[in-house]
Amino acid sequence: MSISDQQHDRPIRHILSLSGGKDSTALAIYMRDRMPGLEYVFCDTGEELPETYEYLDKLEVYLGAPIARLNPDRPFSHYLKIYNGVLPDARTRWCTRKLKIEPFERFVGDDAVCSYIGIRADELHRKGYISTKPNITARYPFIEDGITKQDVFRILDESGLGLPRYYEWRSRSGCYFCFFQQRIEWVGLLDNHPDLYAKAVDFEKENPETNERYTWTQRESLKELMQPDRITLIEAEHNRRLALPDRPKAGQTLTEVFSKLTEAEGSEDSCLICHL
Repeated sequence: MSISDQQHDRPIRHILSLSGGKDSTALAIYMRDRMPGLEYVFCDTGEELPETYEYLDKLEVYLGAPIARLNPDRPFSHYLKIYNGVLPDARTRWCTRKLKIEPFERFVGDDAVCSYIGIRADELHRKGYISTKPNITARYPFIEDGITKQDVFRILDESGLGLPRYYEWRSRSGCYFCFFQQRIEWVGLLDNHPDLYAKAVDFEKENPETNERYTWTQRESLKELMQPDRITLIEAEHNRRLALPDRPKAGQTLTEVFSKLTEAEGSEDSCLICHL
């Protein structure tokens, strides 16, 4: 039985969720003329980088179609209180569930939906967001058509959009306090958005009586990470990783440099729906 049969022949909605990252943006560009009537949505946590909003505005103009901005029913701070100050991490990911998945599923409701996901043909190990709702069916156009990372860079370059500005210091989309960030990316946040870094610091909690520490990174707090000596060590390790035989060369595009950077840093770990 098809999804339309299950929904009594109601029209199927075709929805592409955007994260503000390279893959979902390239998929939107790729699908624009292949799927007329495609809906575009962005789950806005309220904790995004300014560069993300800037990039989405440019993409909206390119697509010639609105991008629906979906907000959670409560802000991040509300849920942090519910979880007793325990910050989300790679195991719990309650931020993804509360700020991304639930707003999307409310937007979909009971409609029959085909959800387009930007997982590439060269990353079949990734799952992305797969709803358990029976009315949502996932589709992977890049896998179907053999689109790889280099194809994504080509699509972005040819569109004129390129990469969002945060890729100059960050290898992923998502919230400014994403716990999947590498330490060099936290340093980048401190350099580029010290106000947001300070907000991330405020979310961390330490209880000297119980020795409980709720920090964004393992084994150290952001206050410890931002110390000059620690930053020097982080930058030195980052530069060591970049000092590979295949170093960036003069004349390379930003996307080519970024490709080498992510390979050196191993930055494919990400937050389900957020990174696509």
